[in-house]
Amino acid sequence: MTRVAVAGIDVGALSTEAVLLDEQARLLGYGLVYTGASTVRAAESAYAGALAQAGLAASDVAVVVSTGYGRARVPFAASQVTEITAHARGAHRLFPGLRMVVDVGGQDAKAIRLGERGRVLDFAMNDKCAAGTGRFLEVMARTLEVDLDEMGQLSRQARSPVSVSSTCTVFAESEVVSLIAQGHPKDEIIAGLHNAIAERVASLVQRVGLAEPAAMSGGVAKNAGVVRALESKLGVRLLVPPEPQIVGALGAALIALERRPPDDQSSG
Repeated sequence: MTRVAVAGIDVGALSTEAVLLDEQARLLGYGLVYTGASTVRAAESAYAGALAQAGLAASDVAVVVSTGYGRARVPFAASQVTEITAHARGAHRLFPGLRMVVDVGGQDAKAIRLGERGRVLDFAMNDKCAAGTGRFLEVMARTLEVDLDEMGQLSRQARSPVSVSSTCTVFAESEVVSLIAQGHPKDEIIAGLHNAIAERVASLVQRVGLAEPAAMSGGVAKNAGVVRALESKLGVRLLVPPEPQIVGALGAALIALERRPPDDQSSG
């Protein structure tokens, strides 16, 4: 019997996503969970969520491809691909003709320049430090005692963003504490933090060369303040998918579609 779906699993440092596609590369369902202490459990949970949303069983899936930093820890994946390749493929599928994707996730940031059909031409990656990532924003939100989801809207209210000189998470946290003590409004501090993130990410883009059209993926793309700040730094409009966190898993699923066993491919 022909199995009706393929899956991509993206195991990231903070979150894990699973995407199911049918044989025409149409989205059937997706799951998104916090990674937590067990990458295996996170992959299984995200996969179960995607299957439930699609109304399918694991036996309906022909092949699973994993990506992300924990890709080798997905026991039910047939093969793995790098997150660079996966994000490039996923973003290009969402925005045909795309020439650059900027991915800012929980623990790293990537700038990827694309060629035809989402082929990777060049990339730069910051994976040695949490500065300018989702983890950075989480720490700052906790320090400021604001909800992470509110930061984008709060930064829009800022009249005069303060300068945050440090992009190191530890030093920036101390700097934010000092700014609070000096009486600076939270919205102006948040806007300053967004500018600091944009500065760091823009430097990655400059290393590979800005190309348009450009898109932004990853959890940080949900923060409108960071998106605005990065657009300002780069001087371009960034395309943002409706669910920017599943781009890597989508790319892995597209590759899974190419790797289906012959018996699971439609004859029509």
